[in-house]
Amino acid sequence: MAAVPRTTDGDGTPVPQRLLAAATRLFAEQGYDRTSVQEIVEAAGVTKGALYHYFGSKDDLLHEVYARVLRLQQERLDTYANADEPVAKRLRDAAADVVVTTIENLDDASIFFRSMHHLSPEKNKQVRAERRRYHERFRALVEEGQKEGVFSTATPADLVVDYHFGSVHHLSTWYRPDGPLTPQQVADHLADLLLRALRP
Repeated sequence: MAAVPRTTDGDGTPVPQRLLAAATRLFAEQGYDRTSVQEIVEAAGVTKGALYHYFGSKDDLLHEVYARVLRLQQERLDTYANADEPVAKRLRDAAADVVVTTIENLDDASIFFRSMHHLSPEKNKQVRAERRRYHERFRALVEEGQKEGVFSTATPADLVVDYHFGSVHHLSTWYRPDGPLTPQQVADHLADLLLRALRP
């Protein structure tokens, strides 16, 4: 009977996290298509058997790199959206949060947008559905504010959402940790821009 891979290594880091950390670093440094499974397992200090125990393929690793960030962002968005606050405050908090969490996971985001086309059709469809759920929840806040008369209805809610997420998706092309703005400052500027665009 084959041995079950260890869940953690000597310092207690779970093997799946080690594999994801190694894959993220290698995908960011040399690209998804130029990174082999062998390089990932060597960098993580595990066997190929361990990788295939937790992830069915390199494709699964790529999907999880992005999915873990999206899960975090979805949980946080749900918290902001459900808060007992005025809609303008909830939208601003959500708009700033997606910027901060994207910057904090910039490698994951840039890998994904660069490599999404490598995903299998099934995984691609799954990710699109997950992203759509996030966008729809965000859009619902805009629509709520428009119905209440707090936000202008001059621009359709869909376009407002695309405008904000267009900025978020481009963060990896220009944001630098050693630049003049902190993640929170960038988040505040972009969230304020969004709210100004929605003023009645």
